[in-house]
Amino acid sequence: MDLIEKARIMDGARINRALSRLASEIVEENHGAGDLLLVGIQRRGVPLAHRLADKIADLEGTRPPVGVLDITLYRDDLSTVGANPIVNRTELPQDIEGRNIVLIDDVLYTGRTIRAALDQLIDFGRPRRVQLAVLIDRGKEHRELPIHADYIGKIVPTKRIEIIKVLLTDFDDEEGVAIVERPQAEVS
Repeated sequence: MDLIEKARIMDGARINRALSRLASEIVEENHGAGDLLLVGIQRRGVPLAHRLADKIADLEGTRPPVGVLDITLYRDDLSTVGANPIVNRTELPQDIEGRNIVLIDDVLYTGRTIRAALDQLIDFGRPRRVQLAVLIDRGKEHRELPIHADYIGKIVPTKRIEIIKVLLTDFDDEEGVAIVERPQAEVS
C-alpha cells in the first residue's frame, strides 16, 4: 500500500534532540538511573529504548538495562491481525519486582498498545512504578483508554485518517517522522 506523505514533522536531528530531552526528564523524575529498567515495545520502541539508555548513560555514567516487550498475544484485536500473527521475543534482563520501569513506544494513539504492554508486564511481576515515554503523542482526542504518557517527544494533533510514520535507520533507510495518509480511493 502506497501512502501519501502530507508533512515531515521531524528529521533525524530533531528525533535525537527529543530523545536527549526525554532522557534528561527521565533521569530528573527518577532521581538518577539506579533503579531504572527501560522496556521497549516491539518494533520501533526497542531501538528508541536503546538510544534513551545510551543518552542516560551519557548523563549518569551508568547505562540502565533495556528489555524488549512483544505484545502480540496481549492485543485485544488479535483476531483482526491474521490467522498466524508473527510473535517476536519478550526479553526482560532482570526481575521487574520493585523496579522503576519506563515503557517506551514510538507513537501513542488510542492507548490500546500500552494497555496490552501493561497486561504483559504485570505477568512478569509487580514493579514499583511504571512510566510511559513516547516519541509522538497523537493527542488525547484519539484516546480510547485512560492512558497518558509521562514523557513526550512531540505532541502532534492528527485526524483519524492520518497515520504517523516513524522512520528509524534500524528498520528504514532514513530517520524521520511523517504524517501520511492512504490515497483517497483506498479510504472509501
